Amino acid sequence: MKRKLCALFILTFVLFTLALPVYAAVDATDAAGGTTRAVTQEADADTASENDLVGMKAIACGIAISFAAGGGAIGMGIATGKAVEGLSRQPEVEGKIRTNFMLGIVFMETAIIYALLVIILIIFVI
Repeated sequence: MKRKLCALFILTFVLFTLALPVYAAVDATDAAGGTTRAVTQEADADTASENDLVGMKAIACGIAISFAAGGGAIGMGIATGKAVEGLSRQPEVEGKIRTNFMLGIVFMETAIIYALLVIILIIFVI
């Protein structure tokens, strides 16, 4: 099961990475004639480097949030499974298990929220 999940994750990552060049063809509009032309190597160097920076930020943000959310989700799933397993084995310690479970879930969710804040900083500040 873990191999299938890992293979599915890698396949999805590769497919999305290979799909990114599709969005690289940007059209620009001439102000005078209203015609469109493809942005080529003749375009301004500042515009090209700015487009590259925006694209790299998008890729970095996508990878960062996918790893943060995916890792958090896997961790929460494992913690939930272990908590339920512990409750089924020893129902008399429900209070301790629930307290520790909730504390662990809060810490995992906090790490995901911190990753989201870093991504927002990357998008809007850098």
